[in-house]
Amino acid sequence: MQFHEHPHEHPHHHEHEHVLDRRSALRLGGLGLGGLLLAACAPSKGAISSTSTDLAGSSTTAAADVASTIASSTTGVTDSSTASSAVSALTTLPGFDEFASTVNVFASGDYWQIESNGLPAHNMMVGITSWQQQVPLPMTYKGSNAWQLPRKPALADNPVSAKTSLYRGAIALAVNGVPIFNALNNRGEDAFLFGELDKWGGHCGRADDYHYHVAPLHLATIVGSAKPIAYALDGFAIYGSTEPDGSTMKKLDAYNGHVGTDGVYHYHGTTTYPYINGGMRGVIRGVVGDQVDPQPSAKPIREAGAPLQSATITNFSSPKTGQYALEYSQSGKTGLVEYVVSDSAVAFTFTSPTGAVTTEKYTR
Repeated sequence: MQFHEHPHEHPHHHEHEHVLDRRSALRLGGLGLGGLLLAACAPSKGAISSTSTDLAGSSTTAAADVASTIASSTTGVTDSSTASSAVSALTTLPGFDEFASTVNVFASGDYWQIESNGLPAHNMMVGITSWQQQVPLPMTYKGSNAWQLPRKPALADNPVSAKTSLYRGAIALAVNGVPIFNALNNRGEDAFLFGELDKWGGHCGRADDYHYHVAPLHLATIVGSAKPIAYALDGFAIYGSTEPDGSTMKKLDAYNGHVGTDGVYHYHGTTTYPYINGGMRGVIRGVVGDQVDPQPSAKPIREAGAPLQSATITNFSSPKTGQYALEYSQSGKTGLVEYVVSDSAVAFTFTSPTGAVTTEKYTR
């Protein structure tokens, strides 16, 4: 299988793990057995709990906070008289309701607005073997920086392929509020096969923003087969590895999708490339800077980290709300990254494998 690059740079190079083993791991993750993808973590100092904790914080901003609705798309659509271009307006966004305590969804004009802090309820980072010393920080995906999905998605005359484009930014949004990037990183390499992802298919980008690079199939165990596990930024739903009625998945097109029995196009998550939507089969406003536009920005608070050779993330926990600890192994020794997040700052304590301790503090 192959992965495409995404907007975050990951200049590390390491040996590939056995492809079949990693695929099997991913498949198990989709079955709710903890997932078997690799993720990225950041070092922190302090006691580390081996028990996974809920890391998702609430994000509940009123609709009044949302900026003016963006203009309608100008991209052409296919003939609506054909079954392949049949679309229907959604009256709800199924799937997101399962995460209502941490994800806020509401309609605004022609778009759905989705607010979240970008952190999942599941654990993160564990298993990453190609790490750039980035760690998960809560993002501010709300108000004018909220995610926007068309309420009436339509098939485009000129789809955008993720094989040759969209290497930067998100191409979809999981129903737990976590962005999903192209399966290929910004170097055009398969992020999964390169050990850049954690057991849940995610890692952190250069802004310490957590995101997936493959389908979060494990979410199907929470939402069920009848509801999407994610939505592409063109507005079309992404289901798990079965059809919404629970039947065997039908043949997919080059974008990992097809028209369902309801006459509406949808995508599927799979355990082989492209893993998620293989691009934008539907209408989008445009592509700017090699990413779907518009979309929220993840603003970094510090310089991007450098690859840490031979490091493997072994544990990640949140002992208390706003406190995080990442543990990694390097050359047989253990390093830690502990950090405390407040509304105004992030304070880091790094303990290297040699025992050296340093601290850093950044304003948010």
